[in-house]
Amino acid sequence: MSVPVLERAGDLLARYEVLVSDVWGVVHDGLWALEPACTALTAFRERGGAVVLLSNAPGPSQQVAGVLDAKRVPRGCWDRLVTSGDVTRALIAQSHHKRVYHIGWHSDLSVFEGLGVELVGAEEADIVVATELNDYRTETPEQYRPLLAGFAARGLPFICGNPDLVVHVGEDLLPCAGALATIYEELGGSVAWAGKPYRPAYDLALAAAAETRGGRPVDPAKVLVIGDAVRTDLAGARLMGFDSLFIAGGIHRDETMRGGRVDPQGLASVLEGLPVQPVAAMGALG
Repeated sequence: MSVPVLERAGDLLARYEVLVSDVWGVVHDGLWALEPACTALTAFRERGGAVVLLSNAPGPSQQVAGVLDAKRVPRGCWDRLVTSGDVTRALIAQSHHKRVYHIGWHSDLSVFEGLGVELVGAEEADIVVATELNDYRTETPEQYRPLLAGFAARGLPFICGNPDLVVHVGEDLLPCAGALATIYEELGGSVAWAGKPYRPAYDLALAAAAETRGGRPVDPAKVLVIGDAVRTDLAGARLMGFDSLFIAGGIHRDETMRGGRVDPQGLASVLEGLPVQPVAAMGALG
């Protein structure tokens, strides 16, 4: 059975009370806000719905909110924001390890603030936290394999602060920390994944939605996940028992889009074999 392709999302969104929406590839393209998506989310909120943005961005939600502001994503299109950085902080605190080797940008250091940890060199570390590659525009994940092999041989736990494998920045497709975590698991290392498609991220999103709704519980049948990644967004929706709306023009656009429109064959190929199909697909949310 083919997945219906929509031109407008309004009628579909009206069937739900809570939207759990991806950010990068749905609400912005890595550079600027996608205005039709922001308008659709704003209209949903104005009808009484709750919008939780759930992002695999490695920074804490307060920091990522500032990034969304800079990309001109209006605050009126979302109620709450939950990030992989929020989950990472919880995992670091739960681990009780204090000497951290960090892989990622300097701007990601806010994820460690207030946790009482020390950032150390590779030889002194007792845990590894990867938020991104140090420079994802010039480096490849494979360049990290020797470093990761040394950590795996020592049995160090590894927290992946962004489970995405790749991300679009404008027209460029660039690697994320999930690619490093995948190598670490190949090397026999143990990885804690902080973000989609894993349950802790969705539990935080549901708690945020309930709080937004004045403490009223969230009916899973009234939750719609909106996302552009089969591996994270659609898999997370399936794990939680939520419906999903697939945005074909995001991370899979080279496979699913032709001439600015959704290609039915490409869409079917990307979604083939999924045990639960999305309720609909769109080129872009709007």
